[in-house]
Amino acid sequence: MARLKLGIILGSTRPNRFGDKPAAWIAERAKKLPDFDVELLDLKDYPMPFFDEPAGPSHLNKQYTNDVVKKWSAKIDPCDAFIWVSPEYNHSTSAVLKNALDHLFPEWNKKPVAFVSYGSVGGGRAVEHLRGIAAELDMVTVRPAVHIPGSMVWGPDKWMPEGTDHLNGAADKMLAELIWWADALKAARK
Repeated sequence: MARLKLGIILGSTRPNRFGDKPAAWIAERAKKLPDFDVELLDLKDYPMPFFDEPAGPSHLNKQYTNDVVKKWSAKIDPCDAFIWVSPEYNHSTSAVLKNALDHLFPEWNKKPVAFVSYGSVGGGRAVEHLRGIAAELDMVTVRPAVHIPGSMVWGPDKWMPEGTDHLNGAADKMLAELIWWADALKAARK
């Protein structure tokens, strides 16, 4: 089967953010697999306004009014699968990631998404919110995820993925599941 286009979305735009570390790490792991062509998509490069289209994206037929949203749509549409890298803010995901998801609809449909999260309880509460959002976007969420505990973000154990076997194992399991779903859904979309 042809290689799958994987979009890894970095869901934080804060100065001094932590998210660029796990996003780069999971991108490098995915690039080692023969199944994926990987692109890291940084939301800093897509400064979208808060959603303000005259209708919901499911009714716009990709006819967006904002040039940045058009650029975002053109990046997302050809992807076969996604990994959303998300912090946990106040028991949920970041506003910038939610806003980026809200701007599109058909571009997400019938595609799988996996999660790399970080923060309190490994970002698990953010992922739970993202799973519900993905369902509404008509996506398939893969069960395995990578949860990076807060101690690796700001504690004494700081980020060291090369020495963290449990994160590497979780990533490998998640990527294998993502490949399976991406292959199946790509075939079904045809």
